[in-house]
Amino acid sequence: MLSWPTIFPTPVSLVSIVLPKLSDSVSTTELRVSSSTKSTYATKPRSVKSLNLRLDSNPVFILPVSRCDNRSVNLPEMLSISFFSFQCARGSVESIAIDFLTVSFFPAQAVGESTKKPLLYYDNNLSGTFVLLRMMDEFQCHSLVFSSSATVYGAAENMPITEDTPVGAGITNAYGRTKYMIEEILRDFYQSQTLEESTTDWSITILRYFNPVGSHPSGKIGEDPNGIPNNLMPYVAQVAIGRREHLTVFGSDYNTADGTGVRDYLHVMDLADGHLAAMDYMKQKKSGIFTFNLGTGNGYSVLDMVKAMGKACGHEIKYVVGNRRQGDIATCFADANLAKNEMGWVASRDLDEMCRDLWCWQTQNPNGFAGQPCESQ
Repeated sequence: MLSWPTIFPTPVSLVSIVLPKLSDSVSTTELRVSSSTKSTYATKPRSVKSLNLRLDSNPVFILPVSRCDNRSVNLPEMLSISFFSFQCARGSVESIAIDFLTVSFFPAQAVGESTKKPLLYYDNNLSGTFVLLRMMDEFQCHSLVFSSSATVYGAAENMPITEDTPVGAGITNAYGRTKYMIEEILRDFYQSQTLEESTTDWSITILRYFNPVGSHPSGKIGEDPNGIPNNLMPYVAQVAIGRREHLTVFGSDYNTADGTGVRDYLHVMDLADGHLAAMDYMKQKKSGIFTFNLGTGNGYSVLDMVKAMGKACGHEIKYVVGNRRQGDIATCFADANLAKNEMGWVASRDLDEMCRDLWCWQTQNPNGFAGQPCESQ
């Protein structure tokens, strides 16, 4: 099985990371990508401490990859990573020298923000998909894992949500609509590859995330939002560490046990395992288009999450109750049995682990990655 450290996309023009096969270790290095140049890098095999990726000299994220899950992580001597900047022409695309697959993330990924900036979401997410598919086809990279979302189900009436639950209707925000549209684009694209030939080597897996939270248990890799966090748990963590005064809970009058919204939160390491399982699954299936929910099957309210984070950090999290936020729904949690039965994937980490690992990262990075450059050795 391919091993790779967890990746946390941040709100920058980062669309895809093309993962090559792992072989020799490499030294710490920095990759810079600009809007007008293409660049790859090669290093001599040495033990790796961390990989600092940058876009136009602004930090994208830092991957400390020397040890993950108490085992060495090896990287190839020549590592090519593909960045797509939506506003740039083809010349800005980092070269794809890959024989495995593409994992596609999108930078615009907050429900609340998408209701305020819908054009940003439609432009980033849809335009990036068109560029990505064209470049993959040109470079004969025909395996794709797409990061979709439970928001494609809209305000589903029945819980838990299965992959057969209707999608596309009742979606309450632009973020969810872009995810639904991209799923349809991928299905149309896949079907187009089978029109003239009886078989195709294209393999696409759509993973419908529910609500990933947490960090790598080492505390070395975590989510560092730019500006005010749009998602619940990064905001709660910043309140816990003292960067923000209090959390605003958007609505306390939903039809739930405590009146606050209920979601299916899963550990980001379980999410990473889901990607690895999808990659193995596609290698076995050779071709096809597949869809899976990734969730725990358990629903936790906003106040449940606040209390759990208070337990992890050792003190109460201050919060105030505000009005409902446009685009939010009352309840959403998964039935992930299809992923279990087909891919052998099960979310194994509980709520305490999610909050403990998030707090571990936050305490090691109280102000995020700002002012903490990668070590050179």
